[in-house]
Amino acid sequence: MAKILSIIAPEGFQDKEYGDSKTALLEAGHEVVTASTSIVAHGKFGSEVEVNLLIDDVSVDKYDAILFVGGPGSFEYFNDPVALKLAQDFYNAGKLTTAICAAPSILANAGLLSGRTVTCWEGEANNLKEKGANYTGKAVEKDGMIITADGPMSATAFGEAIADYFS
Repeated sequence: MAKILSIIAPEGFQDKEYGDSKTALLEAGHEVVTASTSIVAHGKFGSEVEVNLLIDDVSVDKYDAILFVGGPGSFEYFNDPVALKLAQDFYNAGKLTTAICAAPSILANAGLLSGRTVTCWEGEANNLKEKGANYTGKAVEKDGMIITADGPMSATAFGEAIADYFS
């Protein structure tokens, strides 16, 4: 069983990406811990989530992977020093580093996607390419310790890809 840290925005995270990826991970027997910059987070489509901890309090050594959820709220993490450092710290510790929809831009801005085969929401494709990534536009891409997905319709497959990494 792996312990996955799911990072959601305090406002405007993509509800389906969070819920479906979490469900797939739980069904595969993994633990999901949710973090944000506020104790209660609100999804783009009205869901309300009481998070387990604030991102400032994350200790990388307690988790096996990090998952950045997309949605319009995720933009606030694109240049957030704490979020970028978390992405780098997980990756540098040899831990699975993942993102869906717009959130792969967090990984790109953290300098983790150069030379990697990745996907994301089409609106962020140019940012990934500018950071040296090989953007494919596929639903889910796995490249070593990096897993990315394109959006809400791929959230279950994204969660399953993360679960498969640990099986």
